[in-house]
Amino acid sequence: MRKEFVIVSIVLTLGLIWAAQWSHYFYYGFIILGPLLLVGYIDFFQKRQTIRRNFPIFGNFRYLFEAIRPEINQYFVESNSDGVPFSREQRSVVYQRSKGTLDTLPFGTQRNVYEVGYEWVNHSVMVAEVKTKDLRIKIGSDQCTQPYDASIFNIAAMSYGSLSDRSILSLNGGAKIGGFAHNTGEGGLSPHHLNPGGDLIWQIGTGYFSARTPDGHFCEKTFAKNAKHPNVKMIEIKVSQGAKPGHGGILPAAKITAEIATIRNVIMGQDVLSPPSHSAFSTPIEMMEFIKKLRDLSGGKPVGFKICVGKRREVFSICKAMEKTGIYPDFITVDGGEGGTGAAPIEFSNHIGTPGVEALVLVHNALVGFGLRSQVKILATGKITTAFGIIKRLSLGADACYAARSFMMSLGCIQALRCNSNHCPTGVATNNPSLVAGLNVTDKTKRVAAYHRETIESLAHMIGAMGIEKASELKPWHVMRRTGPTVIQHFGEIYDYLEDGDLLKTPLPPAYERAVKMAKAESFRAPEL
Repeated sequence: MRKEFVIVSIVLTLGLIWAAQWSHYFYYGFIILGPLLLVGYIDFFQKRQTIRRNFPIFGNFRYLFEAIRPEINQYFVESNSDGVPFSREQRSVVYQRSKGTLDTLPFGTQRNVYEVGYEWVNHSVMVAEVKTKDLRIKIGSDQCTQPYDASIFNIAAMSYGSLSDRSILSLNGGAKIGGFAHNTGEGGLSPHHLNPGGDLIWQIGTGYFSARTPDGHFCEKTFAKNAKHPNVKMIEIKVSQGAKPGHGGILPAAKITAEIATIRNVIMGQDVLSPPSHSAFSTPIEMMEFIKKLRDLSGGKPVGFKICVGKRREVFSICKAMEKTGIYPDFITVDGGEGGTGAAPIEFSNHIGTPGVEALVLVHNALVGFGLRSQVKILATGKITTAFGIIKRLSLGADACYAARSFMMSLGCIQALRCNSNHCPTGVATNNPSLVAGLNVTDKTKRVAAYHRETIESLAHMIGAMGIEKASELKPWHVMRRTGPTVIQHFGEIYDYLEDGDLLKTPLPPAYERAVKMAKAESFRAPEL
């Protein structure tokens, strides 16, 4: 649309000038079309709104409709929102914070507090002072020689290829400014991840991009070379993701450029389909050995894995493998079945994978029950937008959080649902040069940093209002939920939490007995009965 506007506007202007020489009536054309052309040129050269820049004149209609809609529910409290699409209210919070606009509201609570499912935290008369610089967590077990001091809120996995080069540059630039981490996604390390200088969590998926042999297997030499880059702070093995567990990654052929093909070491003109399972390991014990290998090859950096919880016994099998081998991952990233992606079969998105809250509680209990929780940190992801969303996950058992969609929205994503077609109008999730050209890296970098900063500041204020001095003091009983018209429970009453070593004792807790007994360190498969 940008190219078309330039061509049409030049042809139209020259045509009117030429025609005016023959009849003065054509001067009226300038009166009618002049203001439109002026608006178009202003749209074309401004750098703050990608839609207007990519679609001069026509893009203004979006903002016009946005301006005249009823100004209700502008504030979003992240209650009872898990598993549903991002709402207008969620987007409003991200847009306001990333743009640095006023995010307060009149008339109080915008939610029905008597609705079943409503969630909140209780404040204290004695307000504590929480400094944003203290909202960080050290990630690294006793076996890690280069632990990472991570922000409590970071950018979740989104690959270059799925996102445009300018999106990646903006995200990493924002991470650099704000001092938080940026997960590369499984698409590999690119210059766009490395050049801004922000901290990276390098995700290794089943395709082993940036660490693979020509036939698609893991390459130790290539991995060691890239893993020792100073920007790479942690390595995350992607076992599965919430949007399509058991399916593998998908990058449509339309989005593959020559640069992406080189980075991933794949063939252009074909969809890139990552295998559903890893070829570097096939048992829980082999998985632990692979983790140790990556930690050694990286020079002692934290290594963990990302998982969407499926069969409970497989989680316990991993814990038994840790116990048997004495090898611990430094962290586990828990993704809920409601997690998002740019391309996935709808049945996988809607009906496979444990929801994030239940998955987080299970992984936390598994590590506590096997006496491993002190060694392994938990990162939670899945539709986190606000400080309340972070508090909720930390209270349930997480140590830190990731977010993907909300950071995409800080770039200007409008959820046009064109991620898989290479036609994203905001230039965020496309590799179409004419659409990507509208995304201004300098402006979007500031917005990414601003969204993170404002959310962390809100988190500090909320925790302080609860009378808590440290995020690590958050417990399940700090978050309340209305579970019936007249029934209120905290998360400690809704979910059972185990004590240290409970899964190593006899008898086992009845709710876990069958799954723990079926779990084997030597295999992910269920034993023959």
